Amino acid sequence: MSNKKQKKVLGRGLDALLNTSDDTQYKKENLITPKSLEIDIKKIQVNPNQPRTNFDSSEIENLTISIKDLGVIQPITVREISSENFEIISGERRFRASKLAGLSSIPCYIKGVDNETDILKMSLVENVQRVDLDPIEIGLTYERLINDYNLNIDSISRIVGKERSTVSNYIRLLKLDPIIQSGIRDGFLSMGHGRALINIDDKKLQLEIYEQIISSKLSVRQTEKIVRGNRNTNKSSTNSDVSKIYIDATNKFEKLFDSKVKLKENSEGKVSLTATFKSINDLYLILKKLSD
Repeated sequence: MSNKKQKKVLGRGLDALLNTSDDTQYKKENLITPKSLEIDIKKIQVNPNQPRTNFDSSEIENLTISIKDLGVIQPITVREISSENFEIISGERRFRASKLAGLSSIPCYIKGVDNETDILKMSLVENVQRVDLDPIEIGLTYERLINDYNLNIDSISRIVGKERSTVSNYIRLLKLDPIIQSGIRDGFLSMGHGRALINIDDKKLQLEIYEQIISSKLSVRQTEKIVRGNRNTNKSSTNSDVSKIYIDATNKFEKLFDSKVKLKENSEGKVSLTATFKSINDLYLILKKLSD
């Protein structure tokens, strides 16, 4: 492979997605090396099809402070609708923070693409490539590329530079109960927890385990162990019963102790219980209650 071809690999994702070629109506140099200039912030509008739907207010505030001190380091990417109107392809968070910082203009890369479909594809892929979305947004993005643009998982994998299994795992997160999806988006549990919970078909049980993850701060490994017990329900009802007992016992201990409790099982099947009390007096009161 020549040096020229090696350098081109990094840009292959968008090229593959947009199907650009020497004879296409859009000049490839405008996609790979867009011009940059300051644009009046009032002339810029957000993309109504922006794949990112969660904008953390604290992140925006911190970015606003940074922009006030240092300016916008990385230009946003826009397309020209008219001489007086531009639409954001990527960089809406920087755009919002710049407005809050009181900037009258913002540095922009202008990409010479006019087709609405290609604009949306580019916006989706650029966000994913910058890891700028939460796991659920990424899953929704991949699903949209499949449903709206007839792309398959292999194509998406090639475009965004991710393993096929990784793309599939993000899409599978969308099978979770909406409450659990919100928990992932808000950072209450990780994608690893979500991947474990996907294997539970019963949405009610999903939520029970989800609540246990939150209340007891279960690790992904602990969650996987509970899930494994429930996946074998058809083979052995005992495993399912043990998992439910684990959840029920923890909840009851927490209610009794008025404290966070952790149940841990070792390789020999022995279970240990850990609880934290504010003082020795609180522990004494619990012991007294138990003895009565």
